This record gives sequence, C-alpha cells and structure tokens, in this order.
Amino acid sequence: MSRAGPKTATLVQKRNSAQTVYNFTAMTEQIKRKLQDEINALEHELVHELPKEIKKAAALGDLSENAEYHMAKQRQEYVKARLRQLGRRLADLSMVNMNNIPKDKVGLGSTVKVFDNTKNEEVEYNLVTSEESDVAAGKISTTSPIGRALLNKKVGDTAVVVTPNGKREMEILTLMTIHDGAAAE
Repeated sequence: MSRAGPKTATLVQKRNSAQTVYNFTAMTEQIKRKLQDEINALEHELVHELPKEIKKAAALGDLSENAEYHMAKQRQEYVKARLRQLGRRLADLSMVNMNNIPKDKVGLGSTVKVFDNTKNEEVEYNLVTSEESDVAAGKISTTSPIGRALLNKKVGDTAVVVTPNGKREMEILTLMTIHDGAAAE
C-alpha cells in the first residue's frame, strides 16, 4: 500500500519536473574527460618521471636494501594497475546505451522517491554513475547497495536492501526515469 496519497504524488511530480533533468550524455562526457585527464597524467608519470626516479635510485647502490628503488618500483606497479582500471572504466562508460535504460523502471538517471519502512520516512534518490555519487545530495550510485536494490523496480514495488544493520524495505512511491526527463526538455 502506498504511503503517498494522490496529493503527495502530484506535488512530487511537480517538484521533479522543475528539477534539472539528468543529462546522461553531458555527464558521461564530463566523466570521460576527467578519467582521460587522469590517464594522461599517469601515463606521463609512467613514461617520464618514474624511469628517472628508478634510475636515480638504482645509482645509489645495493638494490636489495634500497628503499627509494623499492618505493619507485611499487609506485610504477600502482600506476600500471590504475591505468588498467581507468581504461576498463572508460570502456564501460562507452558501452552504455541509452536504449538499454528502462523507460518504466528504475535505472541510471532515475529520480526515485521511496518510503523507507525501517526509518519510517520518505527519501528521494537520484541514481547516477559511481563517479557522480554524493549521498549527502541524494545522488547514489547504481552499484551501491540501495542503487542495486532499486534497479528495475516500478512504482508500488518494494525493494529490500541488505545492510550491515539488517534488511531495509523501501516502497517506491514515484519514479521519473531519464527518458521522462528527456521528454520534458
């Protein structure tokens, strides 16, 4: 049974339509630029700075007890691993297809108002990518426990979120998908 009556649902819909619509394309491009900037900086460090540090540290002598050498080598391994991780994330973002985001269910870019039965309160969430998440602003990642529980749910459905403090049940009161927002523009 829904906690929000028709009057509440109408107010939420009006408020949602007045909100800035989640612009997936612009946000994705912004995230891609940020990731690419980090990739460029790490590649520069890997190709130019770290070899100099390793060479300078190796010149100090005995490599088995050379802390500077070991730290530079560890940094080199970290940079390589981070570059692989950023490359995978960049590829993942390039693979997101707007047509695969549901039009009538919770998905990336959705604004969802839920009634949290555990806390006995209404909460509004915007589902975003992990790079954009900001819990204090109500932006939760689709990969977070709450985000995963809400994905593919419709208005009236109950999502069960497993947390360290136990299970939380959230009833979906209103939903505005990324497609609804695009149509409103």
